[in-house]
Amino acid sequence: MMERYRFLEHTADAKMQAFGKDLEEAFSNAALGMFSLMFEPEKVEPKTEKEIDVEGKDRQALLYNWLEELIFLLDSDGFLLHEVKKLSIEGSRLHAVITGDKISDKYESHGDVKAVTYNEMDITQKPGKVTVQAVFDL
Repeated sequence: MMERYRFLEHTADAKMQAFGKDLEEAFSNAALGMFSLMFEPEKVEPKTEKEIDVEGKDRQALLYNWLEELIFLLDSDGFLLHEVKKLSIEGSRLHAVITGDKISDKYESHGDVKAVTYNEMDITQKPGKVTVQAVFDL
């Protein structure tokens, strides 16, 4: 199985690369990677399903807005991500269906992601492999 994401050395922040066979899979794995800084997505129960629609003027803005929307759901609704069930990108729009659960004592927290940054953000597309890189303010 292809590596989903990895963390790279960075000071006071977390720098991550997420991988996929296409842009949609890489964006999905970026969301899982970001949540893995705070919780263990595979241990979160898929009790609630949510739909997300975001737009961005380019692919970097779309990645930024997608990840920021997930942080907003965590901060406003206490929503923890379990899985990205479906994600589609058409032009400047992203539509996703995600599952997860509310924050509770049964989920152990590893810390907090305050924000996504544009610092060192990168999206590299090659045939059959897409890598997205993001830095998170912790």
